[in-house]
Amino acid sequence: MKTGIIVFAHGSRIESANQAVRDVVSVMLRPLGPYEHVETAFLELGRPDLPGAAARLAAAGVRRIVVIPYFLTLGLHLERDLPKLVENTARQFPGVEFLATPPLDGHPALAQILLDRARQALG
Repeated sequence: MKTGIIVFAHGSRIESANQAVRDVVSVMLRPLGPYEHVETAFLELGRPDLPGAAARLAAAGVRRIVVIPYFLTLGLHLERDLPKLVENTARQFPGVEFLATPPLDGHPALAQILLDRARQALG
């Protein structure tokens, strides 16, 4: 089954912040593979939204979509908004399975990122 990924971010009025998320996806994540079909989506203030990104993947023949929240911790948007949004989007694409992952919080790589940032600051 062809699988695609949607990296789901909040979105910002500052377009460079939205572009930074798109760059993480297109420049850093997509080349790592193994998923050929990787999209970015935004809850608000950015495009595409989740249904728009799902439409792109479905048009490419993707039949399973993994939604990865680009959020650090579980908050109201992930607890309340994302499940409803995924459910509503799934109804628009009946032949596509949707899965959502937890937020980034708790992932072991976060500690290394924090150490790397401290090392950068200390020169």
